[in-house]
Parts: sequence; C-alpha cells; structure tokens
Amino acid sequence: MLTMADTQQADEQAAGGTATVTPAQKRADKQAARLAKQIRAFASTHGGSAEGQLAHIGRGRTRIALVGANGEWGNLVADSYGAAEQAAEQAGITLQGDFDGELAAKVRTGPYEWSRMAGIQVGGPANP
Repeated sequence: MLTMADTQQADEQAAGGTATVTPAQKRADKQAARLAKQIRAFASTHGGSAEGQLAHIGRGRTRIALVGANGEWGNLVADSYGAAEQAAEQAGITLQGDFDGELAAKVRTGPYEWSRMAGIQVGGPANP
C-alpha cells in the first residue's frame, strides 16, 4: 500500500522531478567519466581524434576499441555496455557498428603487433 509520501514522490518523478540515483548508477557514472577522460587523452595523443567500437566481452563487461586519427589503436574495458556508451558520448567520439571495413583499414600495426601475430602461428614460439 502506498502512502501519501510515496505517491507524491512517484508523481514528482513522472512529472520530471529528480529520481533517486542508485549506488550502482553512481559507480557507472563515475567509471564513464574516467573512461571518457582516457578516451579524450588517447584521441589528443593520436592525431586529435578517434573512432571506437563497442563489443561485449563477457560477464557484462564491454570492450571499447579505439582507433586514433594516426592509426594507432588501443582498448579500454567498461563494467557495462551502458557505461561504455556513456563514456564514448562524453568523449565525443564516433562509434562504429563493427570493427571491420573502414575502421579496420585505419589501424596501423607495427613490428610488435606483427611479431605477436606471428608468434601464435603454427611453428611460432609457444605461449607461456
């Protein structure tokens, strides 16, 4: 049974009043702000802009794959898809639906990546 105070709070929320923010939402907001700061730093270090792609990686976590304007790339991990989306929006980056086609063509790989890729081929060094 709703009391008058409960009804009033529900009416205020329906009318656009402030909603109660849960501790989980506070953590997600804080993480999104931290990730957005890291994304902006990545973009400014790698040509002034970046594009990204979001992908679920399991246990509710989401990878934010970033490709800078200069072709350098990197990854960040968010605890939720929503936090990853929020971080990308706050950072002002363009999100692509897939990490193939145009986005993949922008990635520049160096000797380190090539040696790592070659290392997992048949006949390459064993994984530790």
